[in-house]
Amino acid sequence: MIRIGIMSFAHLHAESYIGNLRSNPAIQFMGIADDVTERGQHFAAQFDAPFFESYEALLAVCDAVIVCSENARHYPLVKLAAEAGKHILCEKPLATTVEDARAMVALCREKNVKLMTAFPMRFSTPLLEVKRTLDAGSMGKIYGCNTTKQGSCPKHLRSWFVDQELAGGGSVADHTVHLTDVMRWFFGSEVTEVYAETNHILYADEAEVETGGLIMLTFANGTFASIDCSWSKPRYYPTWGGVAMELVAENGLVTADAFKQKITVYSHQQRRGQYNFWGSDADQAMVDEFVRAIQEDRDPLVTGEDGLRAVEVVLAAYQSAASGEPVKL
Repeated sequence: MIRIGIMSFAHLHAESYIGNLRSNPAIQFMGIADDVTERGQHFAAQFDAPFFESYEALLAVCDAVIVCSENARHYPLVKLAAEAGKHILCEKPLATTVEDARAMVALCREKNVKLMTAFPMRFSTPLLEVKRTLDAGSMGKIYGCNTTKQGSCPKHLRSWFVDQELAGGGSVADHTVHLTDVMRWFFGSEVTEVYAETNHILYADEAEVETGGLIMLTFANGTFASIDCSWSKPRYYPTWGGVAMELVAENGLVTADAFKQKITVYSHQQRRGQYNFWGSDADQAMVDEFVRAIQEDRDPLVTGEDGLRAVEVVLAAYQSAASGEPVKL
């Protein structure tokens, strides 16, 4: 039995991770710790979970933790857990600076603990099918990839998402990492150049960070890709976001929607449609993989290094947007 706790409830994904932890019979969910006592106690009561007065107290009873703090606070919590010898699944982006991300990876390697970045799209059934198709070689060379990772401004869910210091940026930091990681995984190639344009047209009166962005990536294998990472959906949109892509290849076109497995439900109680997802649960598969990696004493399928590579692209995108020039990696 692997004993796992959640460090901080700042990130909204912590709410779903509790269900994922409790659904795996190999996991004993130990509880919650949060530096904002009122927030931690609120969610502990909501989910009928033990609340620990300090992170150290939670770490003392755990084998592993999930870090769900604000982006800028990932590093100190990962450092605390790694020095206590606990394995770590850390929310994305791994850090708000490349230096912090590198330090996290190096420390976890030094302490011999697993560090997994929370990239659930690696476990999405539609995207796994695309990966299998590409690996089979039937599509030939991939020339280009057009992708979108959109959503509504998350301020109404957690206000820190639009705080530059805590979030490290806006929609670019929030969304670019997912598709960067998916394409690195698909192509088995690293990003060599980043060009970005950002704007603050949407939610201009609600956020101090960019709310729209278009990122252009060039990979070492010659593939060119675009990422629309905007918070361009209205607040009443049925879900928090989505991932879709088109891959133009030598022998055809591949399209994928990672959130296609859904039905739209309308009711008199709600003034908007609601998506009910009936397909695979990528978050559950990610948590299950984290546990298997610990049990089998191996690296998880998504590592801290993968998180670092995505952070490098995000920071290059901000540098490019500021300078108006492409940035080499």
